[in-house]
Amino acid sequence: QVQLVESGGGLVQAGGSLRLSCAASGRTFSYYAMGWFRQAPGKEREFVAVISQSGGITNYRDSVKGRFTISRDNAKNTVYLQMNSLKPEDTAVYYCAASSTIGIPMGISQYGYWGQGTQVTVSS
Repeated sequence: QVQLVESGGGLVQAGGSLRLSCAASGRTFSYYAMGWFRQAPGKEREFVAVISQSGGITNYRDSVKGRFTISRDNAKNTVYLQMNSLKPEDTAVYYCAASSTIGIPMGISQYGYWGQGTQVTVSS
C-alpha cells in the first residue's frame, strides 16, 4: 500500500506559478513511477505529467510542455509539479498517483494508488 497526500494548490492569477507537492508513505517510493493528473468540472480526468522511478525520464501532455516541470526526491518520498505561466484552462483538481509500471506510464488504468487531490484555480 502507498498513501499519497497532495498539497500546494490554491488560487492564482493567470501568468502566475504554483508548486504542487505529493508526499508518499508506505511501500518503497522509488519502486513507483509517479504521475500527475487533473480533472476539471464536467470533464474526464486527464494525464498531465509523469516521472520514472529514478527520475531520469519525464513526459508531459502537450498543453503543459514548457510550462510545467515534474520532479521527485526519492530521499524525501515526494514528487513535485512546478507550474509556471498558468492559464485559466489549467483550473482543475490535481491528483498525484503511483504506478508500479516500469518507465513512464500515462494511462489512468496503470496507476493503482491515488491521492485525494488539490484544487488549482487560475483566474483570468
